This record gives sequence, structure tokens and C-alpha cells, in this order.
Amino acid sequence: MTSNASSTSGAPFGPLEFQLVLLRRMADHQPELVDDARKELGVSLAGMREANRRWQAMVRAPRARGALSRYRSVLGEPELTFRRAVGDLECDALLWPVPLWPGLRFEVMVAPGGAVWNEWLVRAPGEAGPELRTGEDLRPWSCTVDEVARAFPPARPMQGSAPTRMRLAFTLPGGGPGVADFTWGLLQHWSAQPNDRYGA
Repeated sequence: MTSNASSTSGAPFGPLEFQLVLLRRMADHQPELVDDARKELGVSLAGMREANRRWQAMVRAPRARGALSRYRSVLGEPELTFRRAVGDLECDALLWPVPLWPGLRFEVMVAPGGAVWNEWLVRAPGEAGPELRTGEDLRPWSCTVDEVARAFPPARPMQGSAPTRMRLAFTLPGGGPGVADFTWGLLQHWSAQPNDRYGA
């Protein structure tokens, strides 16, 4: 049974609606997985579109609150907050649960001064990630950017087609190059590349 009440413009925008925003950005890559997840949440296609419209309106509003305040207002207080060194910077990492992916957390990295400079899905602390040994292990929605980069070095980030998307050039077992596409930090698909590309 679908429920449109939680995604109408008059209802509060909370964790359910935020998950719909994540799904909306993944639909171009994995429409069938997104459709299954949306049905699991009990929301219609129109409800998912409405949630994304409301999110975009919040982000683009002339007097929009800062990104961190927006996440707090939508997701509540983070489940976990800790300091993390990124190069020479000491940043705050804030983690929220994402019921659709129990083994993952939505991470927001906050630089000194309060600016949000990264927001994506990561493996939850203490959760074992998948064993990534070959390209066959790289299944959609199974792993994060960091997990692929660690499993198949050397790897380097590449520009994605949208702010929530990124690509990762990595090295397959045997030395062949591959490129993986991620949305909100979650693997959507990958492909092997000709050996003369990406500096291989």
C-alpha cells in the first residue's frame, strides 16, 4: 500500500523524505532498484518526485539555511559525531542512520568554520563491508567510494556529472583500469576501460 501523506507539501520534511531524495538521484542509474526501494518505503512515484521538489526548494531558497542546519532540521541530531583529520584539517564528521541501508550511514563532513564540504553514504562504524576481490564483487549499492578505492588501488577520484555524483578510476586485479560511478557515495555501476585510458 502506498502512502502519499508523508510526502505532500504540507507534511514535515523528515528522514523518510530525505531517503526519497537519495533515491531520486539514483534513479537514472538504477531505476529498478530505486523502484523496489520506493515501494518498500510505501511511497508513490509522485511522492518521490514531490519530496525531491521540496528538497530542491529548500536548497535554493533565497534565505536558505546553511547545509548543516538543513540536515539537522531534516534528520534530527546525528547518531554519532567525531573529529577526523583530512590532510592538515581537523573536521567534524556527523553520521545519521539510513533505514534503507542499515549497514550505511549518511555522513556530513564539516570544515572549521562550519562549512559543509562533503556529504555522502559511508559504511557504519563497526559494520563489515563487502569483500571486494574482483570486478564481479562490485554490485550496485553494495559498496562505497572509500571501499572501492581501498580494494582496488591505485584509485583516483574523477568529476561526476552532478554535485551528488562522482566517478572513481581504479585498478582491477591484473592491472586493467576500471571506472565506477557513485551517487551520494554509493556504487551505481562500473565498467572496464581500455588500457590506454586514464593514464593506465
